[in-house]
Amino acid sequence: MAREERSEARPAGERLADAVDRRLPLYDGGGTLLRKAFPDHWSFLLGELALYSLIVLVLTGVWLTLFFQPEMREVVYDGTYLPLRGVRMSAAFDSTLRISFDVRGGLLVRQAHHWAALVFVGAIGLHMLRIFFTGAFRRPREMNWVIGVTLLVLALAEGFAGYSLPDDLLSGTGLRIAQGIMLSLPVVGTYVSFFFFGGEFPGHVIVPRLYSVHVLLVPGVLIALVTVHLILVFYLKHTHWRGPGRTNRNAVGKPLFPQFMASSGGLSFMVAGLLFVLGALAQINPVWLFGPYRPEQVSTGSQPDWYVGFLEGALRLMPAWETVVAGHTIMWNVLLPAVVLPGLLFLVLYAYPFVEQRVTGEWRQEHHLCDRPRERPVRTGLGAAAITFFAVLLLAGSNDIAALSFRISLNALTWIFRISLVAGPILAFLLTRRLCGSLLEAEQERLAKGVESGEVRQTVSGGYESDHLPVETFRPGAPRAPISPAAPAPGERTGTPDQGRHVPERRNR
Repeated sequence: MAREERSEARPAGERLADAVDRRLPLYDGGGTLLRKAFPDHWSFLLGELALYSLIVLVLTGVWLTLFFQPEMREVVYDGTYLPLRGVRMSAAFDSTLRISFDVRGGLLVRQAHHWAALVFVGAIGLHMLRIFFTGAFRRPREMNWVIGVTLLVLALAEGFAGYSLPDDLLSGTGLRIAQGIMLSLPVVGTYVSFFFFGGEFPGHVIVPRLYSVHVLLVPGVLIALVTVHLILVFYLKHTHWRGPGRTNRNAVGKPLFPQFMASSGGLSFMVAGLLFVLGALAQINPVWLFGPYRPEQVSTGSQPDWYVGFLEGALRLMPAWETVVAGHTIMWNVLLPAVVLPGLLFLVLYAYPFVEQRVTGEWRQEHHLCDRPRERPVRTGLGAAAITFFAVLLLAGSNDIAALSFRISLNALTWIFRISLVAGPILAFLLTRRLCGSLLEAEQERLAKGVESGEVRQTVSGGYESDHLPVETFRPGAPRAPISPAAPAPGERTGTPDQGRHVPERRNR
């Protein structure tokens, strides 16, 4: 009787946790998981931006599916937007206009969905750059890098499919360009185009097909890969920056519950709030200004979303080269920039972790500490060259608007971009590698001479010199206080690399 009274006197949350633990491994499994250490450096939040943008995408996308009609049958618009009333258009474009003007909150949700897509792709790109420059793709995380590259490819495909669904003049122009890319494939191009569009362009099935891909196929694969990615992050543990108490055999940071979950949850609300603020205040993709798609029309100054701008720029910079082989016309001006270039790009991304580890001889070692970019001059230089290459192509994708805005010759600007596309990455690589070398030299000098203590003494010859202290004994605010190499920062939690699983001690094999 007394035991029952003591049980009833316990808090309801504790009794609920005990009840759950009798049915599920709450304390044994969940306890270890909740104590897992996560680094709290801002650079590790880029992946979370992508995750929370994806959640907003899914939620707003589910809402939009309730009102969108993925049909290409022709209707006459009789909705609220007067300039298009009486115009013949597809049911897909008609429903897009009704979502924007007739459904309460429709325009807000549609624009927030579009902004979330842009942020999602951008966050994936920045997250992968952080992983690349810090070397977090090395063993044992090569497969997580491969999954990340696949997520980037799927995000681009998902963005293109969603961008094409409204069937407005801008998205229709993008589909026409996609058909041209398909036709550039030697021998099989015509068959690929007929299969994709279900006949002659534009056909009557492309929007329903893209709708199935956009709301079912690609999101399912995306969510599955994100889940696997997060499982591997928990299993392999996070990398972390060098510092006191941080080694290749532990993890230092905030415990998952409650500190990390609180900060991460706050970030999720901030991301969602910012995306809806952008959806409310920053107009994006105003399809009513473009009008319905007509094959004989092209929108002036049309630009794709930024993440495919590099393809647009490559198409504009490529000279008009064509070759006839055995009666087949090979359109090099489309095949090279739109098929070969992105294919090589993603092939390099997939292969880079394995190639670098083989070249450097580190393929047998496990790495859990992040590199500073200056410590890897060649890798950092290659990254800077790739960013420069992408930036030039992105700018070239709007060469007509730039020429008109700055009142310069379009041909001259095109040649400037062509030269920059070759010379820019080379200069970026050389300058970045030299800068990394200079920073390393300065650091070595600092390690050799020590850190200025702030005290000045007079020499025997009558001059003055600054007093220096060894770097390992210097701490800002307390110059002579030694730092324990095994002590974590205040408020941080340490854990072994293999929290939640028992494995023998790691050795470099």
